[in-house]
Amino acid sequence: MQHIRNFSIIAHIDHGKSTLADRFLESTGTIEKRKMREQVLDSMELERERGITIKMQPVRMLWNPQQGSTLLDPARSNLANSTYELNLIDTPGHIDFSYEVSRALTAVEGTILLVDATQGVQAQTLTTLRSARELGLVIIPAISKIDSPLADIKGVKTQVGALLEIPESDILLCSGRTGEGVEELLHAVIERVPPPTTVLSAEPQALIFDFQYSDHQGVIVYLRMFGGSIKKGDTLEFAASGRRFSALEVGTFSPKPTPAPELGLGSIGYIVTGIKEPGVARVGDTIRRRGSSTLPLSGYAEPKPVVWASVYPESQDDFTALKQSLSRLRLSDSSLSFEEEASGMLGRGFRCGLLGMLHLEIITERLKREFNLSLVVTTPTITYEVETSTGQRRTVYSPSAFPPYNEIVHVWEPFVSAEIILPAHLLGSVTPLLFEHEATAQSTDVFSEGRMMIRVMMPLRELMRNFFDKMKSVSQGYASISYELRELRPADVARLDILVADGMVPAFSRIVAKHRVDEEAIAAVEKLYGILPRQMFATKIQGVALGRIISSRTLPAMSKNVTQHMYGGDRTRKMKLWKKQKEGKAKMKERGRVNIPEDVFLKMVKSE
Repeated sequence: MQHIRNFSIIAHIDHGKSTLADRFLESTGTIEKRKMREQVLDSMELERERGITIKMQPVRMLWNPQQGSTLLDPARSNLANSTYELNLIDTPGHIDFSYEVSRALTAVEGTILLVDATQGVQAQTLTTLRSARELGLVIIPAISKIDSPLADIKGVKTQVGALLEIPESDILLCSGRTGEGVEELLHAVIERVPPPTTVLSAEPQALIFDFQYSDHQGVIVYLRMFGGSIKKGDTLEFAASGRRFSALEVGTFSPKPTPAPELGLGSIGYIVTGIKEPGVARVGDTIRRRGSSTLPLSGYAEPKPVVWASVYPESQDDFTALKQSLSRLRLSDSSLSFEEEASGMLGRGFRCGLLGMLHLEIITERLKREFNLSLVVTTPTITYEVETSTGQRRTVYSPSAFPPYNEIVHVWEPFVSAEIILPAHLLGSVTPLLFEHEATAQSTDVFSEGRMMIRVMMPLRELMRNFFDKMKSVSQGYASISYELRELRPADVARLDILVADGMVPAFSRIVAKHRVDEEAIAAVEKLYGILPRQMFATKIQGVALGRIISSRTLPAMSKNVTQHMYGGDRTRKMKLWKKQKEGKAKMKERGRVNIPEDVFLKMVKSE
């Protein structure tokens, strides 16, 4: 066990984690050079398309520092001619997937804090650093992209040194593109990260930090061994559910799942359970021997949804397929939650709890690509606490569940504490945006030369109203944001409904600040007017809030020249056909139903 090192890489998004992981795999010979490709640990198609890590990925590397190394430093004689087992967990960088990062950090003893030499310390860097420090992990600071012509190595070194309160000589330099400094970083992992901490129990104890589902093998749990060992054929159980199973296969990741004789103390690997029932395996649960009296290991806090969105199948015939698809995704994404709901216009669907707007976008895209589903997605919202005139206080997850405006006495909404790091000269450009989104500055600090950090409190509702994209636009891409959920505070909001042909469309309903009701209603009606296909009859589109119609547009009906075949003759012949056409349009308006295509719903959501 003295030759095992468990570590992860944490950083702000696009600071080079996946590229550095590629060089680790190449330097240790885990993957042959002829089989190497970019972002080798990002196995999902979406990850490779967007160039971001969505799901954490463990990998086991075997490396002898004294064999094939270009660093023949006699001072490293303490690293004997031995092979080390290096277990790396590559983590996402986007703030929406911070729960994935927290799970990865619980399974390791050390982490590489990676900072981009061209961008410096960013807001998400501070958030992940706090998580690592709270867990008592060894932190190895490293500066990436040192080969870039835009790299400010000296300035970023000063930032990192001040942040960690360490001498700048302890900060390593590397380049994932050229491989410079990669072996030095591997040496630092072996020297600075301690061997695995264990409970030193003869009985097997393993902490589940992730799991996957296979049609043939059932649930495959990813785990870290904290006590004993597990072999193929062992009879085990989940401590929380009590469900017993036999280990059909055990193994490690290299980086593909590779069967092994056993998982020993301190190792990271997987177990094939054969269980095909949802809800049995849980992240943070403990696997132990069947009938064992050993106590469960401390796990993870349950992920708390930040935004809610309702997802409906375009055809109600696909309701069962959507339910099965969400259950499958839940087996690979434990931060996704959902429950069934019904709408008078959209039929049966599911209300999904998600970690953020990017998480919503990823989940809906996976449902379409992996399960070939056509979906209707409602406008995302957050959780509110509402007190009515009857004195009842309840939690509201969707706009359609909001009581009528004249029955509401008080509304509370969640606030967030956000940290924004940006160049000091852009403060004047950013201030109007903060005012627009109801953000209140708490403090302003000089973060480093030419950069500053603003701490603000703002409603979560406003953060989800395209705040990230607007901040990037205003700051020319130089600002970075991280946030943490805080307490509930009083809210001055109202429900805005969009009516199409006098029928409310729940998917378009939203909660907005009262002082922006008129602006939001006009914008929503104009947006829908521009993208809704014309019907066989004139279609009225209205924005309704606070008991009144605020905005209205009428979409003209599709027209046909019913007299085009007539040449000459008395005009009354044409007038009869026009009257008949008008009567038909009136009947269709009374009985007809507006068919809203799927892409209209998606465009309305993205317009936010």
